[in-house]
Amino acid sequence: MLWFSSKLPARLPFLSPVSNINPMKKPHCLKNDRNHEITVQKLTTKTKASSSRATIIKVKNKPKSKDSKPNSESQENLPIPQINTTLIAFLNKNPILTQDFYQIDALDLAPRLLGKFLRRDDVVLQITEVEAYRPNDSACHGRFGKTARTAPVFGPGGHAYVYLCYGLHMMLNVVADKEGVGAAVLIRSCAPISGLGTIQQRRGLETEKPILLAGPGKVGQALGLSTEWSSHALYTAGGLELLDGPEPDEILVGPRVGIEYALPEHANALWRFAVAGSSWISAPKKTLRPL
Repeated sequence: MLWFSSKLPARLPFLSPVSNINPMKKPHCLKNDRNHEITVQKLTTKTKASSSRATIIKVKNKPKSKDSKPNSESQENLPIPQINTTLIAFLNKNPILTQDFYQIDALDLAPRLLGKFLRRDDVVLQITEVEAYRPNDSACHGRFGKTARTAPVFGPGGHAYVYLCYGLHMMLNVVADKEGVGAAVLIRSCAPISGLGTIQQRRGLETEKPILLAGPGKVGQALGLSTEWSSHALYTAGGLELLDGPEPDEILVGPRVGIEYALPEHANALWRFAVAGSSWISAPKKTLRPL
């Protein structure tokens, strides 16, 4: 089951053109263009800071007729439903994160990025997996000091650092901490929220399965990034933006991927973070455990 959740006001005025939702009544169902039902349910969730109203939009298949054939596909391989205008309206109301949000240690910033939204043009992705890279970290690009390539890592938090990996993959990082520190968070995987057609075109892949965005190079390609995006301010409107989003109910941690060259204390550090229960996570998954 694919789902989208976020903190929303107790009243949902932007849903009013579709229907008037009464939380005391049976959950209201909206129709989309792919014969699915989107069930909007009201509940209360507790965050670290306080309790707040939340809305969860669950997507499920409509009941099948007696003549229909049984579905052999697993739940995580179900098609991604077309996002409706209600959800787009919500995304447009989500604030762009301010620069202050990023002015913390990369190890603290990494889990806070889970559930946030990356937006460029019609493409919106929800972050599901990240890795933290700190100063004096033998796996961090800033370990050799400031160079023409790594200069963005030493900039103030809230900027993008995009580099080319193996001559093929554009890797998106979010710079963390104060200017001159040299720390960042790698965006490893995301889930598609809107712009599926554009994502598939950029990826050259028509699948709707997690392979579409499970991996850092795939995220960079889906967003159409190049190294020219390095130093771009993610807290400004236009271009590539990072929007606020829900905190995951549970977070998984594990060692980072592909850093065998690093010192053991860094290679084995549990600085990889992922949303528990999400199918949109890159391999290896067996190394992840609850935080």
